[in-house]
Amino acid sequence: MTTQTTSPALDVLRRVFGYDAFRGEQAAIIDTVVGGGDALVLMPTGGGKSLCYQIPALVREGTGVVVSPLIALMQDQVDALAALGVRAAFLNSTLTSDERRAVERALVAGELDLLYLAPEGLRSRATLDLLDRATIALFAIDEAHCVSQWGHDFRPDYLELSMLHERWPAVPRIALTATATAATRAEIAHRLDLEGARHFVSSFDRPNITYRIVPKDRPEKQLLDLLRTEHGHAEHGHAEHGHADHKDVGGRGDAGIVYCLSRASVEKTAAMLVANGIEALPYHAGLPASVRAANQARFLREDGVVMVATIAFGMGIDKPDVRFVAHLDLPKSVEGYYQETGRAGRDGLPSTAWLAYGLADVVQQRKLIETSDGDAAHRRNLGMHLNAMLALCETVECRRAQLLAYFGQTLAERCGNCDTCTAPPEAWDGTIAAQKVLSTVLRLAREKGQSFGVGQVVDILLGRDTEKVRRFGHHELSVFGVGTDLAEPEWRAVVRQLLAQGLLTVEGVHGTLVLTEASGEVLARRREVRMRHEPVRPVRAAKARKAAVAEDLPAAGAALFEALRAWRAGEAKAQGKPAYIVFGDATLRGIAASRPGTLEALARVSGVGENKLERYGEAVLAVVADQGTDAPPDDGDVLFADG
Repeated sequence: MTTQTTSPALDVLRRVFGYDAFRGEQAAIIDTVVGGGDALVLMPTGGGKSLCYQIPALVREGTGVVVSPLIALMQDQVDALAALGVRAAFLNSTLTSDERRAVERALVAGELDLLYLAPEGLRSRATLDLLDRATIALFAIDEAHCVSQWGHDFRPDYLELSMLHERWPAVPRIALTATATAATRAEIAHRLDLEGARHFVSSFDRPNITYRIVPKDRPEKQLLDLLRTEHGHAEHGHAEHGHADHKDVGGRGDAGIVYCLSRASVEKTAAMLVANGIEALPYHAGLPASVRAANQARFLREDGVVMVATIAFGMGIDKPDVRFVAHLDLPKSVEGYYQETGRAGRDGLPSTAWLAYGLADVVQQRKLIETSDGDAAHRRNLGMHLNAMLALCETVECRRAQLLAYFGQTLAERCGNCDTCTAPPEAWDGTIAAQKVLSTVLRLAREKGQSFGVGQVVDILLGRDTEKVRRFGHHELSVFGVGTDLAEPEWRAVVRQLLAQGLLTVEGVHGTLVLTEASGEVLARRREVRMRHEPVRPVRAAKARKAAVAEDLPAAGAALFEALRAWRAGEAKAQGKPAYIVFGDATLRGIAASRPGTLEALARVSGVGENKLERYGEAVLAVVADQGTDAPPDDGDVLFADG
């Protein structure tokens, strides 16, 4: 790296953001853009992507223009920068004409460090002419995977962004995304005219996230158990009696996101959580825009709120203290799953990615693909995405290793922080069981000219004398009753895994089972079928409130952490801003661990820059003093850039 770009960048990092050192490839990326080069950056959520364009925008002459699809979040992004003393603004449809003119005047006068724009704004001749009158330091294209037409977040307006290079060829561009396979990365480079850019691909590993995929069994109860035993949501929470006062903020559980596939499921799950005393809100495209905006604002600005949402929620959410992401329905792709689970633990502190997965999920997803719009190539692409997701669910190997392999990366050894590492499942030879299921489907088709769903196939295998079995003559089949060696849940697990392995598929709106080309290999005994037994997991003991954040702090430090959270909540409420804009959990944890007694000592805590030190320093020191000074200070932390 050159001295000319490194020194100013490090100065900004320390003075504005309060970090002592760059992480990973941040320094090389910043050096490239400060020097006028283009960059395509793949970096996981929480890896510090935003610093990669914010610091060059502060170092280079002019205004950094950030293209973001997230109009609803621009205000909070600008507020977070303003809290650091950065001159930031946005132009979008939420502004009044007077507000818009004020931003435009500031841009042309060179009084802005960063300007946020939605991609559709760049289709406006007036916006393009405005940018022509300004000095542009760089263009940052955030959430760049939105340009991928095969992706789960495709935005047509992103296809027009190649014009940035054509209109402003001397202005460096940086495109950033948290998730992309090699194919998606190539598509981003091609569509944004970034094939000559320098590519930076960080590790996709998020070691602070514990990945768990559990068999679905009364999923609402499973979700409640997760929130109560691991994330501090007591059986009688504040939601029963209205909103919690900020002075009681320590009594709430962790903030988290629960993803559901349908709007109806979102509403039902949110209502269930509220009925059980948990502060939960719904979010889906069917709600009025004002309700979505209000719910999102509460999630961002209050501690301990649980958002129940479809995948319409979450892209670009900057809330760093989301302690869990739970899925009650199977994601459609590994990229979608990674993107959604990546919203947990952006601050690097321990967090949970939890998915309840069952046979009905596989049937439903296969059925959705079978009946989806689009040509055969489109359905084939959807099928490949689903197959990769099912392989992740059914693996007996380390889940983290499987997840990284999808993105072309390797893990040297088992991670020790996923369910298949902490409670390894058993693999077993399921070939005979598979043959029994496939034979039943085959004989129904050949001898009866019929096809049925999972329930009827299992009834035949178990030899059940039901009205439906008698009506269709299924007791006459040679396979009737051949499956009494397994119980119904085990047969459903067998069918689920056959669907996952492509040895069965479903057809039609009723999801009837049919054979695939690969089924014949199993029936002819030319292919072995390996399956997994779910391990018996011990009931997890309830953890103390905020154990994930303060688990290695002494008792006095944990008490100080909670006192700092309560102070932060009051400060954020007074400002009408999200609590993390004041300070993130990781910074509060650093204060609780080191117990600074002076402004100089507080300035050494990661995340305390000049502006925040001046604004909040004395108040923070007062909270520390109120909690006593019985613990020795710890000034030995190595400070890194979170971004």
